[in-house]
Amino acid sequence: MDLRGDFDTDLAMDYEAWRIALRSICGRYNPEGAELKAFAGSVRALSICGSPAVDLSCNAHRVERTNRDVRLDGMKHFYAVIPLAGRSSMVQNDRVVDLALGNIALVDSARPVTYFPENRFGRWLTLPFPRKSLVSHLGLEPEGGLCRRGETPAGRALFSLIQDAVDGGASSSASAEPYVQLAIYDLVGALFAPSDLPSISSHSDKLFKRICSIIKDRSADPAFGPAEVAIEAGISLRYLQKLFTARNSSCTHFINSARLNHAACLLHRRALLNTSQPVSEIAYASGFSDYTHFARQFRRRFGHPPGAHLLIR
Repeated sequence: MDLRGDFDTDLAMDYEAWRIALRSICGRYNPEGAELKAFAGSVRALSICGSPAVDLSCNAHRVERTNRDVRLDGMKHFYAVIPLAGRSSMVQNDRVVDLALGNIALVDSARPVTYFPENRFGRWLTLPFPRKSLVSHLGLEPEGGLCRRGETPAGRALFSLIQDAVDGGASSSASAEPYVQLAIYDLVGALFAPSDLPSISSHSDKLFKRICSIIKDRSADPAFGPAEVAIEAGISLRYLQKLFTARNSSCTHFINSARLNHAACLLHRRALLNTSQPVSEIAYASGFSDYTHFARQFRRRFGHPPGAHLLIR
């Protein structure tokens, strides 16, 4: 199912207008990596079977929703995100997913998320689902940062329901809309309910949360690695890795991500206070013993070198 439609290359909104328009619908997001005067984007509100949706695009190098954004707007939604043009990647919950045409991602607005469009252009369709309503309907809380291919019965059915709205065709009758909305909820559940849900017990989930807290507290120590995490958590290294594998991640990746997040916070503080603190000092304070490795990992994560990580007001 082709959802791309015809793309209007005349992107009418400037940086601030784009942020304001998107904020009123989806919450606080910050496009970065493009000169403010050269930025262009569009935000178009749609109705899909009576439910709100957004067709949005921009030419930024990345679009980011930070912990601060989450705290300030308090949005409590899940979003199905469908790429309409261009290729991009998304990072949430320490997972990197590929947003290619034909894929569907699930985003949790209560968690930070970053999009990285290739060639500095991305266009996506987003369908918001109020958290309480979706969880109540599905009987479980899905996890953000997941991606599924649309080439499944559930994916094809979801695409067919939204095709007319994207192409500007006729919508369903008002009397049928509540039933179609419930069908969309069911399709989201079919796509994103984890098949191994029973195997992740409440005990292991609590243990995993404690492990994440240990890592965040100790990640600034360059000598702190998976072996030290296992010792402090009182479990074997093998079981530690098993906990992360069950969540499509690894302990090493999580530690590295925590260090990069801390470095980004320190760089924001450096820009805010306008200090001359060396970037290498920030790297070492974040747990990196090798500056070259830090710079390479930082660019891979954020799309630019650490020295260019300026505070976006």
